[in-house]
Amino acid sequence: MILNLIYSIILYPIIFILPAYVANGAPVLFGGGAPIDFNRKFMGKRIFGDHKTIRGTISGILAGLIIGLAEYPFFHYMLAVSLFLVIGVTFGDLFGSFIKRRVNMHSGKSFPVLDQYGFLIFALLFSYPIAYYYFPTIYGILFLILLTGVSHIMTNKGAHKLKLKDVPW
Repeated sequence: MILNLIYSIILYPIIFILPAYVANGAPVLFGGGAPIDFNRKFMGKRIFGDHKTIRGTISGILAGLIIGLAEYPFFHYMLAVSLFLVIGVTFGDLFGSFIKRRVNMHSGKSFPVLDQYGFLIFALLFSYPIAYYYFPTIYGILFLILLTGVSHIMTNKGAHKLKLKDVPW
């Protein structure tokens, strides 16, 4: 009974969301280069900013799909689910940058909630239709919200200390 609860509330939600977490973090390691918006503007403001790059976007998508491929032998549905998770992560990250530019926030500035949870919300929304039967329970989702908040702080501070990020958020 207790092992089933641990699995359904903690372990399975981590397995499920891992492609999204990896897709969200990979651009910090592998990004850089040409901005995905090619320095274009929309209504007088940059579309996404300098920190959203072609290489970062592609590396995030590929890294998330590699995790889905690794999970595939154990959870056959995760390859398809990971595709929708990483599309959601990518869309959520770009959407967040687009919103930040519209409200005159400079690249690298922190936007509470949107920066921490935007990728998670979009990943879950995009994957829900295909992963309906495999979706984590409400308690698993609540655990992921908590885990995402804590891991966001820790990973960003670590990346900043390692000089992978300019700012610790």
